[in-house]
Amino acid sequence: MVDEKFREWTRGKNAVQARISIYRGIRDIPYAVVPELNDAERYVDIIKLGRGSCTPKHFLLGNMFQRLGMLVLYAVYPFRWDDFGTYYPPRLRRLAEELPTSYHLACKVDIDGELVLVDATLDSALMKQALERFGLTVNKEWDGVSNTLLPMNPCGEEQLYHPSEAYLMQARYNEKQLAFYRELNSWFEDVRRL
Repeated sequence: MVDEKFREWTRGKNAVQARISIYRGIRDIPYAVVPELNDAERYVDIIKLGRGSCTPKHFLLGNMFQRLGMLVLYAVYPFRWDDFGTYYPPRLRRLAEELPTSYHLACKVDIDGELVLVDATLDSALMKQALERFGLTVNKEWDGVSNTLLPMNPCGEEQLYHPSEAYLMQARYNEKQLAFYRELNSWFEDVRRL
């Protein structure tokens, strides 16, 4: 499954075009938090399921960039879901206020000797709405060489991990978090349809 997608996204492309194609393919998997996919072993199931959050998206991105021969590190950023509270409907806002600090995963890749941030979290349909409805800064496209933007504001220091340490990024969820993610996924579906 991963091999097929890799061939589909890179066939006939030079190195930069292949990076961009992989990025777009993963970015455009609709964003949704599916807790069981936030695992260093199960992340590939986002291809079958057709949706996933930052963790499985970036594990897949890292895997594919490594296949291109690129050095990949995983970058983890603490953030708070309630930072987006002004955009949420009231029920989602209340749920977000009760959550502890969460962690966002992205990739840092070596491009021409520089560590470049590559974040493929938000799908195009969600980004379009985030930009038009809320005026949020989002990645429109990636040129294959420059840093992308993060979809959130970190509330602490970046931590870097080697792909061999992916097992350290195993998430655990309590009932409040699961309720929030169900509501968030539903709201994102509504936002995409606007």
